[in-house]
Amino acid sequence: MPFAMLDLSKPVLEGVKAMGYVDPTPIQLRAIPLVLQGRDLIGSAQTGTGKTAAFALPILTQLEKHKQGAPRALILEPTRELAAQVETAFRDYARFTDIKVAVVFGGVGYGAQTEALSGGADIIVATPGRLLDHMERGHCRLDQISHLVLDEADRMLDMGFLPDVRRIIQKCPGKRHTSLFSATIPAQIETLIKWALQDPETVEIGARRSPAETVRHIIYPVAEAQKTDLLLELLNRVNYDSVIVFCRTKYGADRIASLLKSANHAVAVLHSNRTQREREQALQGFRDGKFEVLVATDIAARGLDIADVSHVINFDVPQHPEDYVHRIGRTGRAQSSGDALTIMVAEDAVHVYDIERYISQKVPRQKLENFNYRYTAIFEADKPGGPTPHEKKYKAVRVRGGYMFGSVGRRRR
Repeated sequence: MPFAMLDLSKPVLEGVKAMGYVDPTPIQLRAIPLVLQGRDLIGSAQTGTGKTAAFALPILTQLEKHKQGAPRALILEPTRELAAQVETAFRDYARFTDIKVAVVFGGVGYGAQTEALSGGADIIVATPGRLLDHMERGHCRLDQISHLVLDEADRMLDMGFLPDVRRIIQKCPGKRHTSLFSATIPAQIETLIKWALQDPETVEIGARRSPAETVRHIIYPVAEAQKTDLLLELLNRVNYDSVIVFCRTKYGADRIASLLKSANHAVAVLHSNRTQREREQALQGFRDGKFEVLVATDIAARGLDIADVSHVINFDVPQHPEDYVHRIGRTGRAQSSGDALTIMVAEDAVHVYDIERYISQKVPRQKLENFNYRYTAIFEADKPGGPTPHEKKYKAVRVRGGYMFGSVGRRRR
């Protein structure tokens, strides 16, 4: 079914055509009619499936044209990068309308944002904290909101934004259309859904926990002391176009970026301690090919529109299985192939096992040929008949400069 069959307005269809899109994706095909009908919506789809257009196109169709006064649509995003990206998408789709879009997020001054709000924005794309700041300063009000979108709701929960989100929703009219998009629905999100949405329809495209089938997964077990050596060797041997290296902490990301720069890699860094300008330069430089490697924390794991990433390397194994799916969702997008490589040390064994249970597949272990490995007990754990860390309640314990497996509460010597 082409977009023209979805009852979208002519100017919006022209915007879609100008973007080069012909047929809607499954999430768009199912969500757009529901939004146009005024049904509240809970949406879930794998990354890279066109979720933004699924709510942007019907909202633009129903707003029709610019109307002077208070904003009529509000899209809440967990991060600055997502807010900026979604605002750009709205502007692209609305290019043949006179609808005004404003973006509001922290890390930058208030001047340009205040000017955009006072200019009569029809749509606000915002992070919760900065939006509340503007509301308290009297720069905008939400009493005319007819469309509310809570995007990446589980990420907002993880970042502690739900109290702010509730305060914002309380300022919106009770009679409105609300869409909520979330990769997972933990208990607190269930509570938010019952409070904020009215008889919502659920649209789920693909299993929430399934990674793209176009991604090849490999785990590289190694001793803790050799993690950085293995990373450098992987980057030297792998034929990649662009690669994202995920680290668990901001300090770790800075350290790995410095290491890679000293090895003559073109590197950008992305984490929450970077200024907004630094973050924008890192993303744009990576998209443009100025940087071949992006070293990032999980701030880059969800939603960011970064096309043509050939490889994702987990330098640190994520501690939550769903974060693994989000990280590797940066590659293998739009039916292209990609590789997800994970460096694993002994203390990661339980987390890796949880990831494999979550995605319902065993990830193959590999060794790099001619890499001078030091012995680690994790090699024994993955041999046929070896201990399964999770099933036997095994964990890694530090012993004299390395790691070995010991049963929980004991040390095996």
